[in-house]
Amino acid sequence: MKPIISENCRIRHPDCFDVGDYSIIDDYCYFSTRVWIGKYSHIAMGCSVSGGKDRLFRLGDYCSLSAGVKIWCTSDDFKNDIVTIIPEGLSEIKDHIITGDVVMENFTAVGSNSVVMPNNTIPEGTVIGALSFVPTGFDFKPWSVYAGVPIRFTSNRNKSNVMRQYEKIKKITNCGEVE
Repeated sequence: MKPIISENCRIRHPDCFDVGDYSIIDDYCYFSTRVWIGKYSHIAMGCSVSGGKDRLFRLGDYCSLSAGVKIWCTSDDFKNDIVTIIPEGLSEIKDHIITGDVVMENFTAVGSNSVVMPNNTIPEGTVIGALSFVPTGFDFKPWSVYAGVPIRFTSNRNKSNVMRQYEKIKKITNCGEVE
């Protein structure tokens, strides 16, 4: 089944926007990076993924961004630099840009209204609770649960149960292995 992408989304670089089968992107989402979304994944209403065409947001298979999540692949340094749009041709003005791809591996999720800063890889099976803040370059462990401002480890995730559920889905749908 082809992905479902709301007509009420803003995709700044449609030539760099790839969404896998059975995935859904709800209303009022905004994307200004290169985007790759795996199969059976969901981005709920009102999410934004920002950072420019030179950055990538990758969401694996069987993943979720809950409503209102903000993913930043590029951000100004509010302490050290001017915080404004720089006119074209003057890109060397800012000295401290915070930048890096954000990659969410398979079976990951971010809870409602959380913020993920640049240069993060969220490893397989890891989830982040609602209203959390993920600082730049956070050191995650796979199959863990994180929450808070800033995030902290709260518990291990039940990998055997998640994988049992995945095996049921795979058997019923003949969807194949995760990529």
